[in-house]
Amino acid sequence: MNQQTIITARNLDLTFETNDGPVHALKDVNLDINKGDFVSFIGPSGCGKTTFLRCIAGLETPTAGEISVNGMTPDEARRARAYGYVFQAAGLYPWRTIGGNIKLPLEIMGFDKAEQAEHVQRVLDLVDLTGFDRKFPWQLSGGMQQRASIARALAFDADILLMDEPFGA
Repeated sequence: MNQQTIITARNLDLTFETNDGPVHALKDVNLDINKGDFVSFIGPSGCGKTTFLRCIAGLETPTAGEISVNGMTPDEARRARAYGYVFQAAGLYPWRTIGGNIKLPLEIMGFDKAEQAEHVQRVLDLVDLTGFDRKFPWQLSGGMQQRASIARALAFDADILLMDEPFGA
């Protein structure tokens, strides 16, 4: 069976310089993730799980090594919207409704209004938030807000979904 590698890390290091000296957040990470894989990173707080996800997403720059996402650099993959990202905190805009938060990436990507409505309804159903599209984030529990954040990441059908402790709430 021929598997397509979608994320590759080779000899990846990331060192943060602090007033107390260097902090080696990632050291010599080597990894291949194939299309269709479901991968979980498990470890104690501070071991580099979030930092590695942020490197994949192009939100942190490694100090050594190489990483590719769908054959692109992480920055290129971010600009190409090759992945959805769910942060630890829901990160919803309080002035937008849940539906408005979910459709934001679709608006940015130029989907027409009918497609936006269709995608929003589909992902609201998927995360069991049907009927909450006109509520504001402050009207939902923390867990419901996180499900809305997951729905937003799923809305544009990205090939890759990066999730940082998405079920904590």
